[in-house]
Amino acid sequence: MANLRTAMDSAFWDQPISSPLTLEGTANSVPGQPFPLDATRASRALRIQQLSLLGLGFPLGLIPSYSNLPQKELGSFSIQSLLLKPSISNWWLGLVGQFRPKKLISNVKREFSNADELEVSMFRDTTKHIFDKSLYSIGVCSQLALTPSSSLLWNTERHGERKGLRHKFMLYHKLPNHDITLEAGWPQLFIDHKGEYWDVPESISLNMSSVASDSPLQYRFGLHKNSGHPQSVNAINGEAPVALMPGLCAKAAFSYEQSKDIWRIKETKEDFVLKTKRGKFWCPAYDVRLKEPHATVSAVIGGTCAAWLGGRENSKAIESQDGDTSMTIKKRSPLNADLFGSVCCTFQHGKFRKLFNDMTRVDARLDISSVSGLGKKVLNIFKTSSVSNADNSLSSPRLNFIFQQQVAGPIVFRVDSQFLLDSTLEKHAPHMEDLIYSLSYSLRLLRSGKVVAWYSPKRKEGMIELLLFEF
Repeated sequence: MANLRTAMDSAFWDQPISSPLTLEGTANSVPGQPFPLDATRASRALRIQQLSLLGLGFPLGLIPSYSNLPQKELGSFSIQSLLLKPSISNWWLGLVGQFRPKKLISNVKREFSNADELEVSMFRDTTKHIFDKSLYSIGVCSQLALTPSSSLLWNTERHGERKGLRHKFMLYHKLPNHDITLEAGWPQLFIDHKGEYWDVPESISLNMSSVASDSPLQYRFGLHKNSGHPQSVNAINGEAPVALMPGLCAKAAFSYEQSKDIWRIKETKEDFVLKTKRGKFWCPAYDVRLKEPHATVSAVIGGTCAAWLGGRENSKAIESQDGDTSMTIKKRSPLNADLFGSVCCTFQHGKFRKLFNDMTRVDARLDISSVSGLGKKVLNIFKTSSVSNADNSLSSPRLNFIFQQQVAGPIVFRVDSQFLLDSTLEKHAPHMEDLIYSLSYSLRLLRSGKVVAWYSPKRKEGMIELLLFEF
């Protein structure tokens, strides 16, 4: 089914979103904003691990990606490759390189088109373009297993078109029923629900979350600290989200999830056997999580509570620069609590075993990111004839559709779409807010692993990822 835990995870600062803008392949979502599409959640496998495996299936181990850079002359197309991967029993190191060919090709073409005749000096000038540092990016990633339940991750990358380095540190510890994670980034890259990127000079998070189990109750606790004013990477309006402003925040969240099958065809021993003229063959599903046709209704309800310490001066300064209503609403409250909820209906036809026409799946999910925001919106509609044009992105419900269709064998085409249900905007409800196309190849030997190529028209980005035991 659609991932309902996204509702709780999106309230914190450490939810990774797939992004080709970094060699790490992720950017954190801005907390307190509408739930992101399921297709945007980053793979649990580290990017450097993905490149190691993906390189086996691509020519020369070169993995393409597509990103929307502010420097248009560099182009959107890039190529990544794993250059080195030394390792020992409990430690490994990886070196990732990236190359953007558009500027090089453009410069070389210009050199030849402007030359009247071929000369040695012209070839010498042309080769200088190869050493243009803006064409290249390099990243180093290292992981150390401290104990069987603890690991330390360090990632550093340098992009030739930008000044400075990007660092990330993570300490992960697994308890019997909880996960503890310490994450720090300087700068840390965030992406908001509009697809705009922000760099926070220093971001530190400490989180403890319950491990997903048979219990329907899940919860999280966290401390987060932002330092420095967020810097726009590609934002148009230049107004940074309030959740990224400097300050220390303590946050807690819980969720209660229930799921009920309307009908389900259980897998049998006969499903594993394929009978042909040459005999019987073992034939498991291409993906164990898509092996049973069913219709299911699921729901999650939860709440969040946050307390901010410091940073109030920054909120007031932003409000004083522009006294309009939209900026006043964005003022950060030192203490707030809210409820959220999602209801999802899932239908799947087929067992995803045959070569054709054996898997069609539809997920429809209604998200309410803020019950208090929705309540205030309803009251405003009854109190006044016109509703304020203030941008309260959490006040309106959103309807998500996920459509998956088997193309041939393990190849599946998928569309994730999100519709905003808000009749007070210029675009009358419902209208599409986000859309992602993807094509996946399921790896049967991994039981629930797949290679996914996705593209987002809204962000004008796309990349190839390896997902393991994820939906």
